[in-house]
Amino acid sequence: MGLIEIDALDDPRLALYRDIKDPHMRRREGLFVVEGRFTLRCLIEDSPHDPISVLASPPARRALQDVLEGLDGATPIYEAPNEVLRELAGFHLHRGCLALGRRPDDSALDELLVRAQRPDGSSLVVVLEGLTNHDNVGGIFRNAMALGADAVLLCPRCCDPLYRKAIRTSLGGALCVPFARVENWPGGLGRLREAGYQLVALDPSGESIASAARQGLPRRAALILGTEGAGLSAEALEQTDLRLKIEMAPGMDSLNVATASGIALHHFREALSPCGPS
Repeated sequence: MGLIEIDALDDPRLALYRDIKDPHMRRREGLFVVEGRFTLRCLIEDSPHDPISVLASPPARRALQDVLEGLDGATPIYEAPNEVLRELAGFHLHRGCLALGRRPDDSALDELLVRAQRPDGSSLVVVLEGLTNHDNVGGIFRNAMALGADAVLLCPRCCDPLYRKAIRTSLGGALCVPFARVENWPGGLGRLREAGYQLVALDPSGESIASAARQGLPRRAALILGTEGAGLSAEALEQTDLRLKIEMAPGMDSLNVATASGIALHHFREALSPCGPS
């Protein structure tokens, strides 16, 4: 393990870490930032991405020793005091570790759809339109990972799932769930239909998702989610095959989109299980 002790913020080996508060680092350096012990474990053990380096406090490095030993010997592991980490990260890191990963190219849509198909032909893809809040996008990736969605697609206006806050909120889901951008929006949704997906909008004007689940949800579905206020665009809704809603108490007409995604994905998980709905 390439352990390197660092004692000062101006150490030249920390040059890339000194830029992590810069929102343009993604475009300039092609990197993403991972924070926290749980998420770093997820990066190393469960994601297809490899860290290019790790920076940890002594207690965090010791706690992560088992996974760090599995890294390529050429991957530098920097150990620095917590005060250095606080200056780099911009806030106190209770879990005391950071890592940098090389950003992948956004996967081509056709390639992602091939990867998203299960052996029995079923597939569940989450499609996001106009979501610019990193907490919401991170929360949806967390739900997608926990409830077994096969991929996430984003319209051009959605925020970056590999932004540090989105990764943190996703608890590693943004690192593990495959995603791509649909640059031709909403025309690119037609490619999903060509691949055999039924386009399912979560929309207040639809029928009850609970009732639809009892009758049988599509086994190859693209679940399309929009913002809580404006909802899905008229252009996107025009392309959908089915509109479903989450029934709520009288006087309520919307939920936070991340919360709504969890409810909807649970229904689809039940429908796509080998034994069908319970």
